[in-house]
Amino acid sequence: MTALAWGAFFGSVLGIGLWSLVSLTPRLSRPRLANRLAPYLLDVSAEARIFVGRRSVDPIPVLGTLFSPVFESLAQALASALGGADVIERRLRQSGSSRTVDAFRSEQLAWALIGVASALLVALGTPLGRGWPLVVQIAAPVLAAGAGVLLRDTQLKRQATARLARIDSELPTILEFLTLSLAAGEGILDALRRVSRSTSGELSREFAGLIGDVHAGVSLSSALTELSTRMRLISLTRFVDQVVGAIDRGSPLADVLRAQAQDGREEAKRHLLEAAGKKEVAMMVPLVFLILPMTILFAIFPGLFVLQAGF
Repeated sequence: MTALAWGAFFGSVLGIGLWSLVSLTPRLSRPRLANRLAPYLLDVSAEARIFVGRRSVDPIPVLGTLFSPVFESLAQALASALGGADVIERRLRQSGSSRTVDAFRSEQLAWALIGVASALLVALGTPLGRGWPLVVQIAAPVLAAGAGVLLRDTQLKRQATARLARIDSELPTILEFLTLSLAAGEGILDALRRVSRSTSGELSREFAGLIGDVHAGVSLSSALTELSTRMRLISLTRFVDQVVGAIDRGSPLADVLRAQAQDGREEAKRHLLEAAGKKEVAMMVPLVFLILPMTILFAIFPGLFVLQAGF
């Protein structure tokens, strides 16, 4: 009976896997009119939203179709239990991700389910796991699910922190480029457009999105304020405040941005010196506990050998 149950389980997994592979193959038929029009009617038609949501399942169409209702219910329960949607949305924007909070909660749920499956596989499928006490076998999947949720949140936080650090390091160079453009007679909008087109990096991509918002009808001051609110980076907020204030008052910006770029470089130099000081202290550990004892050993060992030899 056990062999039959395992055979049915693995047969089902194989069938779903083959079905998923077949469903991922591109279709040769032309898309229907409803498929082409539904994405353009999401803002005005509830039926279009239901239609697109029904056929847009990730990551595998078959598994998404089979387990989408249960997965969505679990994702909503997880979002209600964790909360903090504002923090997650801010970190998603800081990391440069286009995902929504609901999509991130779904990813957290997927990581939690992977943790539960791994814990159950270890607890029930290995001799070591079967030897655990019953309490440990019950607690292991719960702890694994919590670890999966926290791990995905930690990964997002690290991505946001790393991207903010890159933006902070790029800002002095971008400010100097803006200063040159402003000194050449260009306006601030033209200078931002030139920077977004001529440079590469995280801040340049943010400026490209800002230019797109301005072309869509948003005022430059509002777009800059939105960028500052979304990033919440001190140096970028200082730059936005100065630019918005200069736009409102009509004052020149070149000298102000040049001074801010110099301040940014001085601050980066100070952070580099602080990091070097911390690394210097950390490098004392192998020097004191590894290199110095080996040096003393090589210096004393020949003398001890001579004394033991009786010379």
